[in-house]
Amino acid sequence: MRFYCPRLVIAALRGGSGKTLISVGLCALLKEKGYRVAVFKKGPDFIDPGWLSFAAKEKCFNLDPFLIPKERLISSFLLNSANKDIAIVEGNRGIYDGMDLEGRYSTAELAKILDAPVLIILDVSMSTRTISAILKGCQVFDRDVKIKGVVLNKVAGKRQENLITSCIRHYCGIPVVGAIPKLKKNLLKERHMGLV
Repeated sequence: MRFYCPRLVIAALRGGSGKTLISVGLCALLKEKGYRVAVFKKGPDFIDPGWLSFAAKEKCFNLDPFLIPKERLISSFLLNSANKDIAIVEGNRGIYDGMDLEGRYSTAELAKILDAPVLIILDVSMSTRTISAILKGCQVFDRDVKIKGVVLNKVAGKRQENLITSCIRHYCGIPVVGAIPKLKKNLLKERHMGLV
């Protein structure tokens, strides 16, 4: 299958890592710069698609390999990304978290179906070099998943950012494309199952 629209899957190691915040911010930035952004959310989520739609000024579509057969999922992606400049796909849970031992229906599987590069959001709270070991594990766990960049989230300061960035560059060979500082106070309450 040939995909014409440039695309990016945004994933993390677990839920609550900042995927939605980064996805919404990226969609808003791209829209502000004049790009036509197609937006997608993995899973049957209904809250995050609202935020993504608001940021991109486009309807967000769900892509769920558990509920939608592969051929229809690809057709939906192709149809809804046609005539767009870029497609942003926000994953859910951890990148390899699926329904079974093989990780069926995971964000990683969706990225492979879409032949899409992956941007990993890493919550780096109270950690430095260990982050690169965890990321390296993600790289070798499934070499068909194309992890192409990292955003550090909840960074305590410049020293931590520089050390983690150096470690990821050295051990993993992929760029850190952004760093979000740790906030003293959460601006939004964490939600559970779509309810605030």
